[in-house]
Amino acid sequence: MNKLATIGYETDTQGGMIARLKAADVELVVDVRAVASSRKAGFSKTLLGASLKDRGIDYLHLRPLGTPKPGREAARAGRIDEMHQIFSAHLEEPEAVLALAQATELAKTKRVALLCYEDDPNCCHRQIVAERIRQTLKCEIIDL
Repeated sequence: MNKLATIGYETDTQGGMIARLKAADVELVVDVRAVASSRKAGFSKTLLGASLKDRGIDYLHLRPLGTPKPGREAARAGRIDEMHQIFSAHLEEPEAVLALAQATELAKTKRVALLCYEDDPNCCHRQIVAERIRQTLKCEIIDL
């Protein structure tokens, strides 16, 4: 059974993050940001995807697994429990259900890392996504 990884880039460089992914033998990065652009150099969707590909790592953006705007606002304000509630409700929406099923299928056969901004997975919605996948696959979650 593959381990499921999560990774945040808040305090890292693109090169540093890719090195962590390579060290963990990640084959596919699943970007779970609602908005796959970043003010941080190297982390916008197109550039990140190309940089990962150059290092032999596939990239997939699953926008429906991103936190809706009210959830992002709650997280920025430090209301993590509220963000978790908003995101958990969001995961019941049809697009999110399909995207979660897609991510789960991919994690069956590939070493996947769920990517988002926050360093601390406990303050990020990617931990909720990882836990939902773990419940289905009974896999171990590692935070890179």
